[in-house]
Amino acid sequence: MEHHVNSNEKSGITTGSVSTAASVAALLTILGKTPEFVTISAPNSELTVEIEKTKKVSSEKASASVIKPTYNDPDVTRGIQIISEVTLTDDEGEVKITAGEGVGKVTKPGLQIPVGEYAINPVPRKMICENVEKYLPSGKGAIVKIIIPEGKKLAPKTMNSRLGIVDGISVLGTTGIARPMSSKAYTDSLRVQIDVAIANDYYDLLFVPGNIGTRIAKERLVIDDDAIIEMSNFVGFMLEEAEKTEKINSITLFGHAGKLIKIAAGIFNTKQSVADARREIMTCYAGLVGANTDTLKDIYECITTEDVIKILDKENITTDVFELIADKIIELCELKFDIKFNVIIVKMDGEVLTPSKIDSIPFEWK
Repeated sequence: MEHHVNSNEKSGITTGSVSTAASVAALLTILGKTPEFVTISAPNSELTVEIEKTKKVSSEKASASVIKPTYNDPDVTRGIQIISEVTLTDDEGEVKITAGEGVGKVTKPGLQIPVGEYAINPVPRKMICENVEKYLPSGKGAIVKIIIPEGKKLAPKTMNSRLGIVDGISVLGTTGIARPMSSKAYTDSLRVQIDVAIANDYYDLLFVPGNIGTRIAKERLVIDDDAIIEMSNFVGFMLEEAEKTEKINSITLFGHAGKLIKIAAGIFNTKQSVADARREIMTCYAGLVGANTDTLKDIYECITTEDVIKILDKENITTDVFELIADKIIELCELKFDIKFNVIIVKMDGEVLTPSKIDSIPFEWK
């Protein structure tokens, strides 16, 4: 059994577990108890969760709140309050789940939850139902309403808008335990973008490293948000997931040089602490197009990719270098994955560094 209070542990609990604990506490409050902690069943363990406060509204209605415990991860939902309002009904054994303020609604197909429903994922729904059912009085059912007061404010800091979830955050979780962003939970949240794209009939996709790539793509291309897939540092994982669908016609890798060029060296996890060979890659490719030794030394001593580009511009070899890098990226990706690839490398201001590739992508330029 894991015990979770506010702490700096390496793992925490999911919004689904918090919602479940609050729901059980609200029901126990109706039954005349004032729990300070509740123990809930999660898919792989039992969790004991601290209750913030409870309030009995009537003989058949109560609410309870839980503060999501902090843990060693920059999760935007750490420390948020989740409230559950539980109302008893005469529908014996039946638990219905709804939501209110701060819980997002699904507006696009491709997710685990149908369009029009609140974004409470299947595992949290099952957890809430099964744990609440244990304490239902004989002959009674319950309506459980989940509220996240800060949810709407936090939503822009999540991927929800990209996935078509509006007006709040999602209630998530597959095991009940929340682990740091590098874990499967985070990569799964990235992969869902591919499902949404396919569900909306996009089979030629634009993969970007992150916010910079997304911003420049929207500035330069005529493209729907659902066709833009953010892969973070998990390039190899995301390309593999796209291939598994067997539905993707092409992938255009689009983004700032500082991230994309790593792929030319076979680096498919671009996190800086995992691999950062930018200087080496650009020095190598500058040498391949004929840069002299002094220029190569200057490149190698640069701190940023943009500084390297200034040197390449001065030597009039910028296009040659990045076209060669783009060709190598395409070669490596097409050897590794059974998908057609295009590559567009850009500067921070959106200038394209691979002009010969402009007409090869299946998107219209503005």
